[in-house]
Amino acid sequence: MAHPVNDHALDVIFRDARSYNGWREEDVPEVLIRAVYDLAKLGPTSANNSPARFVFVSSEEGKARLVPLMSEGNREKTQKAPWTVIIAYDMEFHEKIPQLFPHAPEAKDWFHHIKEETAFRNGTLQGAYLMLAARSLGLDCGPMSGFDADAVNKEFFESQDGEMKNWKANFICNIGHGDRTTIFDRSPRLSFDEACRVL
Repeated sequence: MAHPVNDHALDVIFRDARSYNGWREEDVPEVLIRAVYDLAKLGPTSANNSPARFVFVSSEEGKARLVPLMSEGNREKTQKAPWTVIIAYDMEFHEKIPQLFPHAPEAKDWFHHIKEETAFRNGTLQGAYLMLAARSLGLDCGPMSGFDADAVNKEFFESQDGEMKNWKANFICNIGHGDRTTIFDRSPRLSFDEACRVL
């Protein structure tokens, strides 16, 4: 039986966590990024289809390709972030279902008529899992939708050989150790009664 996590964990993941616009000059090793993914991949998806694909960018060359494709207000923060991840989804995700859902390999055929809807929904879930995993391991996140998706797809995916040509960008997230001087006060949230109904 699962037990609730403690208040400190809730603070780290939700209460004190923020979307960061600036970053401290503090190294984030690749081994930690790999650990983030190893946690995030455990989150549930439909028939374990796991359509999200992640392109982690930290090199000068990678940033030089990505930063010009960001909206103007997102360029500097992306340039300075230790890591930026393009959170994408694979339109041919169903090809891996026999590997990922071996007790029902016929599930590969369940999604043919709803491939993009399924890939987008479950890939978005996995992007959120990645952010929660990063926060759980002591990192901060700065998710963004301000970028030229068509240009990112063309630069990073459509021009590639192999599986990557079937990937599509969903959203982008900077990852590192956030600079708290770069954030605003937390904006209001809807109350339970405003956002929820109990039937």
